[in-house]
Amino acid sequence: MNGCIVHSGLGVTLLGAGEVNAASVTEVLTIAPCLVAADGGADRALALGLEPEAVLGDLDSISPAARAAIAPGRLHRIAEQEGTDFDKCLAHVEAPFFLALGFGGGRLDHTLAAMATLARHPGRRLVWVGGEDVAFLAPPVLALDLIPGTRVSLFPMGRVRGRAEGLRWPLEGADFAPAGRIGTSNEATGAVLLRLDGPMLVLLPLACLSAALAGLGVPLAARGG
Repeated sequence: MNGCIVHSGLGVTLLGAGEVNAASVTEVLTIAPCLVAADGGADRALALGLEPEAVLGDLDSISPAARAAIAPGRLHRIAEQEGTDFDKCLAHVEAPFFLALGFGGGRLDHTLAAMATLARHPGRRLVWVGGEDVAFLAPPVLALDLIPGTRVSLFPMGRVRGRAEGLRWPLEGADFAPAGRIGTSNEATGAVLLRLDGPMLVLLPLACLSAALAGLGVPLAARGG
């Protein structure tokens, strides 16, 4: 990758400055053990007793105390303003997959920006982890091993058409769009198979993180633990 700052053979946890649950961070790090902080996420990491492998971003949010506590060689200022710090991390870190925490969940504009980042990086195995949900951009064909009754929400980030097996309410014949039809609060009747033509976010309960990673093709060998 051009401009690669961090290269990991295992998954990378990206930590933003938003509110996170300490237990969730601990659990996610067992799956994606390489920790990279996005700007002010460095303060969040230090507050949890963690030192990130690297801090990336425009570094306008990291506190002086955190800047002093982290080795200078781990601080990487990326000045361009075309993307968010979340985008900058994805542009300069190479890993088999990413789990992202602390990007939204509080301020709605931050959460929307994080969802836009998911849609802008279709080539990444990237899962956003919130307090109750996980979210990711679906590949054109997605298989999910879910138990009946699992909530499956679909949100289009552009025009989308698709077909589905294993959902209570079918997708066939519908044109999805952000300001048109959406697919939130659907429900699995068992294993789910989606075939999608267009950018669709999938939102599942937090307990389905492993199912999401498997659906994105993340091999067990790439996961920590």
